[in-house]
Amino acid sequence: MKKILDACCGGRMFWFDKNNPLVDYVDIRKEKLEFSGNRICDVDPDIIADFRNLPFKNNKYKLVVFDPPHLKRAGNNSWLAKKYGRLFETWETDLKAGFDECMRVLDYDGILIFKWSSVQIPVNKIIELFGQTPLFGHKSGKLSNTHWMCFMKIKKNIDNIK
Repeated sequence: MKKILDACCGGRMFWFDKNNPLVDYVDIRKEKLEFSGNRICDVDPDIIADFRNLPFKNNKYKLVVFDPPHLKRAGNNSWLAKKYGRLFETWETDLKAGFDECMRVLDYDGILIFKWSSVQIPVNKIIELFGQTPLFGHKSGKLSNTHWMCFMKIKKNIDNIK
């Protein structure tokens, strides 16, 4: 049984082992992209599925990675839109549904790693949509526009609520 889910794997760009046997790689599309003859990106998920409606049982994974598209504005034929995807007009409800689905399939005490580029949409808007504060995070990239955040699914216990 696989213990990790990458809910929007795209070209698996941040994975050191792009074929890690512990991971279910999921994406809404399967395609080999070529751009200007020298840029290639192979989107080859194990499972084709929409992150808003994942085909997995509740509490299945110990670790979930959620790196959805970040761009509202990108040309239809631009390399960025082809490589990373683009948000729909319904992006706010889509991202909230995706986060909720990732949490649904995450096991209790499991970890959700969320990656976001704040070039077009500020990270505080995304955290507000999710309705949950990350445990911690880190900014990266030349301009610190990429944010890595860690969430944990905690089983609420009546005795622990004060």
